Amino acid sequence: MGNIYDGAFRTILNDCRKLIIPVINEIFREEYTGEEKIEFLPNEHFLDQQDEADKERITDTNFRVIGKITKKYHLECESCLPDGKITIRLFEYDAQIALDEGEVTEETLTVTFPNTAVLYLRNYKKTPDKMKYVIVTPGGTVKYDIPLMKVQNYTLDDIFEKRLLLLIPFYIFSHEKNFPEYNSNEQKLAKLKSEYRYILERLDELEQQGVIGAFDKRTIIELSSDVVKEIAQKYGNVQKGVGDIMGGALVETSARKLKNEAKREVAVSLLKMGKLTIEEIAECSELNIAEVEQLASELQPV
Repeated sequence: MGNIYDGAFRTILNDCRKLIIPVINEIFREEYTGEEKIEFLPNEHFLDQQDEADKERITDTNFRVIGKITKKYHLECESCLPDGKITIRLFEYDAQIALDEGEVTEETLTVTFPNTAVLYLRNYKKTPDKMKYVIVTPGGTVKYDIPLMKVQNYTLDDIFEKRLLLLIPFYIFSHEKNFPEYNSNEQKLAKLKSEYRYILERLDELEQQGVIGAFDKRTIIELSSDVVKEIAQKYGNVQKGVGDIMGGALVETSARKLKNEAKREVAVSLLKMGKLTIEEIAECSELNIAEVEQLASELQPV
């Protein structure tokens, strides 16, 4: 089950990279503007095992943000009960990430550990507010905290106000404990469905404002649908109720995509004819002037 959620997490991070920045700002109190370059690094690491074959470990995500300065980040998504093992696993990942880019100068090894955090999809009584590394070395003790982001602590208003859109596919976890009620009570299920209609409305607004693109919106909707399908397996009414709303949005998005492609084809044909102005082509194709100008620039010979 966890693989579904990990997969959704990796997908939205890799496919919608700009959505990472608000999450990094929230977790690490950074002040990135969103204009920084995000560069993903290999997430497969082989851990040296004495007298055994090397063990492959795959991190959820490992990347660097390149702005005024460059920083490495390592994020993990976790849905299970905290048991102490994840802290060991995190340290193994971090040590290998640091070693992968270690530098040796005059027999001096320098390694840089990434900024690490964990997104917890479920809250348990045992879920801590942070983890901690304490590394005792002959040269002294190093210790620092690993922050946790508890997804269920964020309301929809929080998510949209802070632009934490990356959390939307996992918003359903905040309702998980109420699934039995929703499944047997149409009025309560209707309230849950209204929340997902609200999510779609807000995503539409953000797309119209240019905050997110059509691809980002579709990815969020698809992954939300996948997560709901997985988490509500035992609750058919919940699965169908929310699933139908998200599925309908996907059909609408696909239809809109086809319509937009047709508009672009009309604009390209008119541009190639060379008889109309940009403004006239925009009016004929129902695209905006900026979109037609972009198409015109793409048609220019290099």
